[in-house]
Amino acid sequence: MLGTPAHHSLPRIHKTFGVLVFVQAVHSVEECWGRLWESYPPARLVAETISADPGRGFVMGNVLVVAFGVWCYFWPVRRNWSGARMLAWGWAAIEAINGISHSLWAFREGGYTPGVATAPALLALAIYLAIQLRQARAKD
Repeated sequence: MLGTPAHHSLPRIHKTFGVLVFVQAVHSVEECWGRLWESYPPARLVAETISADPGRGFVMGNVLVVAFGVWCYFWPVRRNWSGARMLAWGWAAIEAINGISHSLWAFREGGYTPGVATAPALLALAIYLAIQLRQARAKD
C-alpha cells in the first residue's frame, strides 16, 4: 500500500505517477511517428509477436502499455490499493530502463533515434518517483 489517505506524500506520488504515464504516452507517439520498429530489432520482435504487420503490432503494443498505465493511475495508485506500491516501483524501474536504453542506443547510432527526445523525461520522472516511494516507505 502506498500509505494511509492522510499521508502527505501520497498526492505527490499520485501526480508523479500520472505525469510519468502521460510522458510515456508522448514517448509512444514519438516512437510510432519515428517508426521505431523499422530501426530497432527488439521493437520489431515485440511488434511481430502482436501482429503480422509490425507497424500495427507496435502501435497496438504501445496503446496497451499506455492503457495499462492509465488503469494503474486511476485505480490501484490513486485509490491506494495494496499492490499500488509494487506497481509504481515496476513502472519506475521499466521507465528508467526505457530512458537509459534509448539514450544509449542514440549515442551508439550517433544521432537521433525514435524515442530519444522524450527518454530523458522518462528517466528523470522514474528516478523522482523512486525517490518519492522510498521516502514514503521510510515514513510508514
